[in-house]
Amino acid sequence: MSTFTIFLVLITIVCFLLIVVIMVQNPKGGGLSSAMGGTQMMGGVQKTTDFLDKSTWTLAGLLIVLILLSSFSFTNTSTNSTIIPQQTQSAPAPEAPAQATPAAPAE
Repeated sequence: MSTFTIFLVLITIVCFLLIVVIMVQNPKGGGLSSAMGGTQMMGGVQKTTDFLDKSTWTLAGLLIVLILLSSFSFTNTSTNSTIIPQQTQSAPAPEAPAQATPAAPAE
């Protein structure tokens, strides 16, 4: 597995988890957590809210770190490749035709 594939899979998993955690949060009077949670005690709701807040910040931080690490790893691998193609060996230039020596004047 290449480095690209590993980072792509990890970033995708973290993004999916971040979406789920954000959708479960209870924003000012409604959200998926109120629809799925049913009746809960006030202390349980507060602990759940704290957990979801910490999870959101942790996953967001992890996502940023993964993106930065993937950026650094791709930068290091790209320096080995050359952007400008190497020039191919050209055939040697043809030699100039030999000049004929002038004939000596006949006496």
